[in-house]
Amino acid sequence: MDRARYAADETFGWRRPWSGSAAREGVWSNVRSAEVLLLQLVSDEEASGRAGEVMALVKDHLDIDDPRRVRFARRLRSIISGQTTPSDRNLMIRALDAAYNALDDELARVRSLRNILWTATFLVLLGVAGLAVYGWFHPQSLSLCFAPKVSPGDTSGIDVVCPTAEHHNVPAGTPASALARPRDILTVEIAGLAGATLTVIASLRRIRGTDAPYMLPLASAVLKFPTGALSAFLGLLLIRGAFVPGLSDLDSRAQVLGWAAAFGAAQHLVTRLVDDRAQMTLSEVGRTTEAVTDPERAAVRESGAAGGPMTRAVPTAFPDGTGRDEEPHEAAAPDDGDGETGPDGLPPPHRRSGA
Repeated sequence: MDRARYAADETFGWRRPWSGSAAREGVWSNVRSAEVLLLQLVSDEEASGRAGEVMALVKDHLDIDDPRRVRFARRLRSIISGQTTPSDRNLMIRALDAAYNALDDELARVRSLRNILWTATFLVLLGVAGLAVYGWFHPQSLSLCFAPKVSPGDTSGIDVVCPTAEHHNVPAGTPASALARPRDILTVEIAGLAGATLTVIASLRRIRGTDAPYMLPLASAVLKFPTGALSAFLGLLLIRGAFVPGLSDLDSRAQVLGWAAAFGAAQHLVTRLVDDRAQMTLSEVGRTTEAVTDPERAAVRESGAAGGPMTRAVPTAFPDGTGRDEEPHEAAAPDDGDGETGPDGLPPPHRRSGA
């Protein structure tokens, strides 16, 4: 608790965006560690009362085939009924500690992906801003102007279409890049940003709220804006380079801006993969998994608690919760007085009652 209090009171200053989240994880990690330690000290009655809470955490954060989850589920009814043994207490503590460790790992993955998305957003935004600045001072180098084809032999003049202006009756032979303006790239990026905004609004219907302490859906949505601006610039650059057949000649400024907005919206084809990964990571936090067969009921059937005879064919658990391939406790292995037991922890077949 002293460590949790120290982490909660620490001030990071300018390092808070990077260290603050890890500090919050440290607070809760130490608080959960204190809960595990307290479970070692409470009475058997209180431990039995917390068995259901521990089982809920175990089901949320441990895999369905985790040995600690399976063994604890098999002993859950006995623990709740007050028949708690020292091995049950140790099993409950280990299961709770494993569930909390799994929760810490899940939150760490969410924080790591959130940091990656914000870093990627910053880098893409830096690249978009750099293109706009470079195009402002050197508009001819990254020209997005188009010269529609004219009829052969027509020397009266040509038309040049740029993102910010249209030039008519330009002398034949004039390169289109010579008429580029400093605001061309910035205008295209703004049009791409507008197209990306529409996809963000449309994707809001797929975004689900989360109780995770990190705004991962927000980080995923913000990445779309600079990506839309960048895809608009790259898309028009590919059209101008005749990379897309049939789209090498744009006839008007409206067509240029329209295609820029379309390419800005097309960024969703790439960022959708990021959205899916973000949703998958969020779904792993506190996931509720259900068993195909209830291990607790299986253990009850095997122990004969349901009133029927014990199934001897394939024993999967002993009364103390240990598995078939684990060594049972001494109290769980019936003995006929001479101390001999079989390799599975039960008396030899010729000495078992009812054999």
